[in-house]
Amino acid sequence: MKTIVIIPARGNSKRLPNKNIKFLAGIPLLVHSINYAKQHGFMDAIYVTTDSKDIKNIALQHGALVINRPKEFSGDLEPTVTALKHALESISDTIDNVVLLQPTNPLRPKHLFKEAFQLFKENECDSLFTVSRNHQKFGTIQDNKFTPFNYKIGQRSQDLEPLYFENGLIYITKAAYILNNQIITENAFPLIVDHPFASIDIDSQEDFDLAEFMINKYIN
Repeated sequence: MKTIVIIPARGNSKRLPNKNIKFLAGIPLLVHSINYAKQHGFMDAIYVTTDSKDIKNIALQHGALVINRPKEFSGDLEPTVTALKHALESISDTIDNVVLLQPTNPLRPKHLFKEAFQLFKENECDSLFTVSRNHQKFGTIQDNKFTPFNYKIGQRSQDLEPLYFENGLIYITKAAYILNNQIITENAFPLIVDHPFASIDIDSQEDFDLAEFMINKYIN
């Protein structure tokens, strides 16, 4: 059974230009995910799918294989599953499982990968993804009126009904489902992660600065 890691990293980011190769703690952002995958020897290969020559060169320098992603699969509105599907269709080997690591989530608990993959196998999952609990009070605003969504006015935060958000740290999916345009399947296993790293998803300079703070606090 062959399992690979795919890291999608396109070159044209809008809010934070060139974020995937912007240096975080001394190495390009993308390399954090490559290095994390390399720590786990039970993966058969690590691929980076990209439309950027700069990203391609960095990925190769750090031991990843590269899939050249066409421009039509690299637009702002293109879903991630398109890049994964193209990557699978470009690989000659038969792949059973795909681990998706997003470069915008550079910080992950050390043992999360092993735990997630073990649960994926033991539970015979079609897919698995990581979630974290939300502790905020949400509501909607219509006609200048705020309507609570997940609480009642005056209710304490600790008494909220548990809600969870997709934190983006790890996704594992059987390749057959990705080829059918699915990453999170109907019966996907939600792995709860209670860790500060789950709050890091880099889309802006503020997110980047927070990631640097987290590295200095928890790693350095």
